[in-house]
Amino acid sequence: MALERRLSFGAAADRYDRMRPSYPTELVEDVLAFAGLSPEDLTVEVGAGTGKATTLFAARGATLTAIEPSAEMAALARRNCALYPRVEVVQAEFESWEPPGGTCGLVYAAQAWHWIRPDVRYVKARRILRHGGALAAFWNRPDWSSCELSTEIDEQYRRVAPEMLPDAGPMRPGVGAMPLLWGDPTGEIRASGGYGPPVQRSYRWQRAYSTEQYLELLQTHSDHLMLAPDRRLFLMEAVAAAIDRAGGQLQLDYVTQLTLARAC
Repeated sequence: MALERRLSFGAAADRYDRMRPSYPTELVEDVLAFAGLSPEDLTVEVGAGTGKATTLFAARGATLTAIEPSAEMAALARRNCALYPRVEVVQAEFESWEPPGGTCGLVYAAQAWHWIRPDVRYVKARRILRHGGALAAFWNRPDWSSCELSTEIDEQYRRVAPEMLPDAGPMRPGVGAMPLLWGDPTGEIRASGGYGPPVQRSYRWQRAYSTEQYLELLQTHSDHLMLAPDRRLFLMEAVAAAIDRAGGQLQLDYVTQLTLARAC
């Protein structure tokens, strides 16, 4: 099921590229400062998607290899990174990908680290990283506690798609601050060995969505993509009605959560 979910995004690649938000520029600067890259260092991105984070790091001069398993997502990432000759997009599973020679100073994953097999992700990242290199994993997540419509939207999920709750992602109100699917990166780093103490930082920002925009966004998330088409349609109609009753706009606060660790 996890493999199916992480490969489900290809069917919605264009919508994903249009609707998924990017990441705070302050976060990118913090990751690069923590990594302290040398001119010879390679940066590896795990799960590049359509290149939303890739372009941010590339614009700051990183020599970057971006790994993405979906052919559709990788094609869009190549298009979006066309202006950056120091970026290579490789369509591959991180678990089976073999890195080129040279030193890697930074391995990062934007919204994707939880999709990598738990028995592989930290071990392989450490094998790739030079001593003192940095691992960074970050996720955008809504802060539903500050959203006036969270209770009403959550009621629609409970009424129309109750089967989503065990594996619900971040767009389902009421699942908590960090969905279980995303794991516990700080605890996992401490348990994995090979890294120094993890550091966590968070960044707050806002986004307003029309009803139509928000429905498009929902259909870029794997838990929604995995629903049967008729069930997904019923859910979209129910969520749309809730937003329309409130004036046709949803104001959503986000928190981008970053975990950093140094290879030792």
